[in-house]
Amino acid sequence: MVRDEPAVGSPVREGYLAGCRAGATSVFQIVLIGTYISIGALAHDLGFSIAWVVLSTLVIWAAPAQVIMISALGAGAPPLEVAVAVSLSGVRLLPMVVALLPVLRTRTSRFPGVILAAHFTAVSMWMEALRLAPRRPVEQRVAFANGIGTMLIGSATLATVAGYYFARVLPEPVVGGLLFLTPMSFLVSVARSSRTASDRVAAVAGLVLSPLLVVLGIGLDLMWTGLVGGTAAYLVHRVAKARR
Repeated sequence: MVRDEPAVGSPVREGYLAGCRAGATSVFQIVLIGTYISIGALAHDLGFSIAWVVLSTLVIWAAPAQVIMISALGAGAPPLEVAVAVSLSGVRLLPMVVALLPVLRTRTSRFPGVILAAHFTAVSMWMEALRLAPRRPVEQRVAFANGIGTMLIGSATLATVAGYYFARVLPEPVVGGLLFLTPMSFLVSVARSSRTASDRVAAVAGLVLSPLLVVLGIGLDLMWTGLVGGTAAYLVHRVAKARR
C-alpha cells in the first residue's frame, strides 16, 4: 500500500520549508562554507577523487572526523585504524542526538524522518534546531530540523566541490585558516548560549583543561576534558537546583 505524499500546506511541508529558510540564513553557513572549502582542497592535495570526498561529506557530515580520515588515509594509515578513529570521533555527537530528539519527535513522528534528523545532527544543525525548533508546533519539528540539515549539508557539499577545484590557487595558510573557522564559531556560539552557571563552568573547563592536558602530554585529552568539565557543570547545576 502506497502512502499519500504530504499535502500542500501540511505541517510536514510547512515545517520543512521553514527549516530550509532558517538553514539558508544561519550564520553557520559562513562557517561551513569556509571549512568545507578547506576540506575539499585538502582532499585534492592528498590525491583523493572528487566523488570520494563529496560522498565523505554526505555520509560522515562532521568536519573534524573528515579531516582525521583524509589526513590519516593520505598519510598511509591502515583503513581499519582510520575507521575506528572516525567512529570514536563521531561518538561525541551521540549526546547531542539524545538531547535533541525528545524536543523534536512525537508519538506520530515517522521513523524515516527521525532517522534523517539524527543523521543531520552535527554541532551546527544541533545548535540551530535546539534554539529554533521549540518555537514551532510540535508536529512540524522533525521536518523543521531536517530542513535546516538539508540546507547546511547542501552548502557544505557545494563548498567541498568548490574547494576541490580551487585547491590549485588557494595558498596553504588560507586553507588552514578556513579550517580554524569551525572551532571559533562554536566557541562564539557557546559563549552566546551560556546562560546558567553550569553552562559557564562547562565552557571555561573546556577552554582551560583541553590545552592543559595537551601540554602535559596526557592521552585522550578530549575525553578527559568532557568527563571532568561535564561532571563539574553537573555538580554546579545540582547545587544551584538544591538552593532554589
